[in-house]
Amino acid sequence: MNPGLQHLEPYPFTKLQQLFSDLAPAPGKNAIALSIGEPQHPSPQFVLDIIAANLHRLANYPTSAGLPELRAAIAAWLMRRYALPAVDPDSQVLPVNGTREALFSFAQAVVTPGPQALVMSPNPFYQIYEGAALLAGATPRFINCTQESGLLPDFNSVTAQQWQQCQLLYICSPGNPTGAVMSTPQLQELIALAREYDFIIASDECYSEIYFDEASPPPGLLQACAAMGDADFRNCVVFHSLSKRSNLPGLRSGFVAGDAEILHSFLQYRTYHGCALPIHHQLGSIAAWNDEAHVEANRQQYRDKFAAVLAEFSGHLTVSAPDAGFYLWPETPVSDTEFARQLYAGENVIVLPGRFLARESGGINPGENRVRMALVATQEHCVEAAQRIVHRLGLL
Repeated sequence: MNPGLQHLEPYPFTKLQQLFSDLAPAPGKNAIALSIGEPQHPSPQFVLDIIAANLHRLANYPTSAGLPELRAAIAAWLMRRYALPAVDPDSQVLPVNGTREALFSFAQAVVTPGPQALVMSPNPFYQIYEGAALLAGATPRFINCTQESGLLPDFNSVTAQQWQQCQLLYICSPGNPTGAVMSTPQLQELIALAREYDFIIASDECYSEIYFDEASPPPGLLQACAAMGDADFRNCVVFHSLSKRSNLPGLRSGFVAGDAEILHSFLQYRTYHGCALPIHHQLGSIAAWNDEAHVEANRQQYRDKFAAVLAEFSGHLTVSAPDAGFYLWPETPVSDTEFARQLYAGENVIVLPGRFLARESGGINPGENRVRMALVATQEHCVEAAQRIVHRLGLL
């Protein structure tokens, strides 16, 4: 068996089930889950219609590289969204079965295993980064995101020796769970480090289309490259998905884009890995990437929810709006695990303890005494959950 398997921790939601194993939810109150980042807004009907009209394509094998039309639609979206001068759909874009699958398999393709190999990531983080590192035969190195570092990774804490050993750096902007956004200069500093020490940056940007100011969308890694005059995106790849942007988490449709040489090797890996997006899903994805109206409407729903929920929390909970994304990352008046237990048993509101999303690093667990709240339910339910949380705070 792969020796990395023995080092995998239970997934955060497994830990949550264990945390609640001796509890019963508050009677007489419907469950409101703020724990899982699964969008609950309706999927775009025009995408569903295209998928339904092309079910006959189930008779055809899809290719690992995807339809040329899909790669072209993705390249065009990247150029529109990030003002990129050019993206080659044939060499710099690769459709994937959602970012989760791609973020994991990417490490298996690009990491050279060994005792000195490091894969770095933010802390707290999306647990796929850790599992990908371990099963690729590398050691995870967690970079703390604290209030003092603006909830972004404290890259100043990384030593020259660690940069030398780093083969792959995962970043997530907007961050999960912090919602913090890296600026273009910060991204460019990382690009310079990647080229100096010859590691790959894998930028998880799946929350990039949920933001508050239409005039100031979060910058992306490829955009930072282009601003440096680099159209080859050397050492840089980005991961995007329709799950959050278009409320299509079950479609499992995303893409990887960037350095053509890296993507060439990743495509070779994926050909053997056997991952290919079904053709009717690809056709629906083309339509989704070509339309922004539904994405703008989606953002407005999140803006309305954040405004309503933060108004309920005002004066009761230490929390602020994120830079982007759909998570709140509040501080808790008691330990994060105890807070989660009390909300479940007393209010039937489910939140995720922050420590489950982080690891001890530098003598601290930066997720402790925080919880993640995903504002993915209806505004009515999110507001009701906030009111129940305020009620419970009054009893602590």
